[in-house]
Amino acid sequence: MAYWLMKSEPDAWSWDMQMAKGAKGEAWTGVRNHQAKLNLMKMKTGDRAFFFHSNVGKAIVGIVEINREHYPDPTAKPGEPWVAVGVKALEPVPQPVSLVAARAEPGLKNMVLVNNTRLSVQPVSAAEWTIIRKMGGLK
Repeated sequence: MAYWLMKSEPDAWSWDMQMAKGAKGEAWTGVRNHQAKLNLMKMKTGDRAFFFHSNVGKAIVGIVEINREHYPDPTAKPGEPWVAVGVKALEPVPQPVSLVAARAEPGLKNMVLVNNTRLSVQPVSAAEWTIIRKMGGLK
C-alpha cells in the first residue's frame, strides 16, 4: 500500500462533502498539474491518502481510500491528458494537523507538504504517515 496527500479547497470540495458520499465515494477531478497527474496515475486501489484542506484551514482533516484507479478526467476538455481517481472517506482526523504543526515536527522535515506546499497530489512516506496519524490522534 502506498500513501498520499490530496489537497482540496474546502469551499469547492470539503471533507464534509467527501464524507457525505459514503462508501461509494467520489471522483477526484480537476487536477491540472502534470506532477500531480503523474501521482494520480501511480495510485492503486486500496492506497490511502490524507485529505488536506488548502487555502482555508490548511490542515489534514481526514483519511480517504483510493477505490478506483486513474481514468480520463470527465471535467477535462476533449483531448486533454488529465486523469481522475475515485476516493472514499474512511475516517476524520480527530485533531486536524495543520501545515504549521507539520513544519514544526522534525520528523516531517523532508515531507513534500513541508517543502512543496503548492503540489496538490503528493506522496507520503510510511514514516510520515505514522507521524501524522499520531499527531492527529489516530492509532
